[in-house]
Amino acid sequence: MFNRVHHTAIICSDYQQSKNFYTDNLGLEIIKETYQSHRGTYKLDLALNGEYVIELFGFPDAPERPSYPEACGLRHLAFEVDLLESTIEELQAKGIETEKIRIDPSTGKKFTFFTDPDQLPIELYEK
Repeated sequence: MFNRVHHTAIICSDYQQSKNFYTDNLGLEIIKETYQSHRGTYKLDLALNGEYVIELFGFPDAPERPSYPEACGLRHLAFEVDLLESTIEELQAKGIETEKIRIDPSTGKKFTFFTDPDQLPIELYEK
């Protein structure tokens, strides 16, 4: 029935700050940026390794997330990495703090979390 997940949509509170975070800090590539002046909204299509993965939206006066992290809806965004420790070092060099490394009891793989500018949890999961 399905081929794959096409993309994840994120609504941010500060479009420019989130755009910089996802492109400058996380290295996602801009595919297309659209501004709708009649609505005052932005839409930024982002790719990872050439594959479309995230739509970043900037809406004026978007409501806040009701609670963290167990509100209904998207729980977190996860990126697979080859070496968790070196990815953590890269993020920390950019001023992004991560949680302690944990071990997934089901797979034995290492993982950790950090947050975007709106406190959306982002997971790093070692390959």
